[in-house]
Amino acid sequence: MVEDDKHLARSVKRGLEAEGFAAEVALDGIDGLWRATDGDFDVIVLDIMLPGKNGFQVCAELREAGNWTPILMLTAKDGELDEAEALDTGADDYLSKPFSYVVLVARIRALLRRGSRERPATLNVGDLRLDPAAHRVWRGETEVSLTPRQFALLEFLMRRPGEVLSKGTILAHVWDFAFDGDPNIVEVYVRHLRRKIDEPFGRSAIQTVRLVGYRLDPDGG
Repeated sequence: MVEDDKHLARSVKRGLEAEGFAAEVALDGIDGLWRATDGDFDVIVLDIMLPGKNGFQVCAELREAGNWTPILMLTAKDGELDEAEALDTGADDYLSKPFSYVVLVARIRALLRRGSRERPATLNVGDLRLDPAAHRVWRGETEVSLTPRQFALLEFLMRRPGEVLSKGTILAHVWDFAFDGDPNIVEVYVRHLRRKIDEPFGRSAIQTVRLVGYRLDPDGG
């Protein structure tokens, strides 16, 4: 979700996670464009009025670059011109503010069902396997149950195997830039994740790099 209203973005993110989605938030158009280009998402919820780059610019640049991730654009109330430009720019759907959260989720699910792009490939690191679309994880042949936040953290690590990721980087991608709690929450979730995907299987895939951050070791997994 690319939305500069921190309260709205945080509320929607929590709601989506409660529905079982892994969600990320960007607070401006430049960061939103970077994340959409760098990451692999099923749907992008994109506001129009954004600092840095507006939603129309972000949508147009993604389409010009060949990125056809479904985009649901948030428009102004009764903004017929906004709605028309959103569709002309390449958005797949639009929703006027203020919107119903129930309707937002229904629109997102409709875009997912439309199947306008290939489902994300299964991620594999050693014998650790993660299916982003089905929201399932296996260690070898054993399926592992994870909470939505644990799943999002593992997916982020698996998309960057071998890379050392700082707490700040993890917070920005797995939580969001608006997170104002204790950054040690990352340590807590890493510990919980190890107890589920490493320790029961005699693995040590999630490694701590002292004073730097964490990495998922392909050889340890």
